[in-house]
Amino acid sequence: MSSSPSYQPEPWEVQIAAVSDTGTECQHNEDHCGKWLKDKTAALAAVADGTAVLEGGELASQRAILALFRSFREQAAGMTQTQRLVRAARHACFEVYDLAVVVPQLRGVSTTLTAVAVSNAELTAAHVGNGRVYLIRGQLITQLSKDHTLAAEAEAPSEGTSCGLGEGLTRSLGRELLVPIDLFEMDLAQGDVVVLCTDGLYRVLEDRQIADLAGQHDAATACRALINQANAFGTPDNLSVAVVRVLGETPGRR
Repeated sequence: MSSSPSYQPEPWEVQIAAVSDTGTECQHNEDHCGKWLKDKTAALAAVADGTAVLEGGELASQRAILALFRSFREQAAGMTQTQRLVRAARHACFEVYDLAVVVPQLRGVSTTLTAVAVSNAELTAAHVGNGRVYLIRGQLITQLSKDHTLAAEAEAPSEGTSCGLGEGLTRSLGRELLVPIDLFEMDLAQGDVVVLCTDGLYRVLEDRQIADLAGQHDAATACRALINQANAFGTPDNLSVAVVRVLGETPGRR
């Protein structure tokens, strides 16, 4: 990992970064991403991939990210991290649904949403669609999220897609007022790296390549390295990635 030789992380500290890119073959970006570092111990990151028949995918993904972050920050301090993230994801769903209902030209717009909140060595993730959450621990990379697609549910290999058309999503924000949201929690350990990405990235890079690039850099450099490597191969879709890295010792593990 790139860092100053004199820098010593706090006993528990996280690094976070997020980058979105149009890709090499699309004319505009329907992805959106965001990050929020509350302090050195707590953070929120998310990626979203908007879809629309004609237009509006970028508005759906942007609205989902903005609503998620706004709601998460405004939740009462006494709530648990999981409660805050669930309510924030629900609020994002309402916002995108409202966009699709109120604006006639945007009927049918929707977006995926994949988010993780981290605080004091505890990770909570909320997920809808075909974005992914990976955990890199040591030499292993594990996909923590489940793809909400027809291909995944049929346990069949999925096919590449063109810009903004999706790939047979079985769940997304905006099509319904209430949508099932996958939620999972886990403890983090020193050196863990969590990667969130849209399908534009993982359809080009293999899991092992994602692990190698994300595991050897600080969060910001890792995001840019992943985007650059995918674009070097050629990316037929937009791509977004967020990286959360655990520095120092995690609480209770000294």
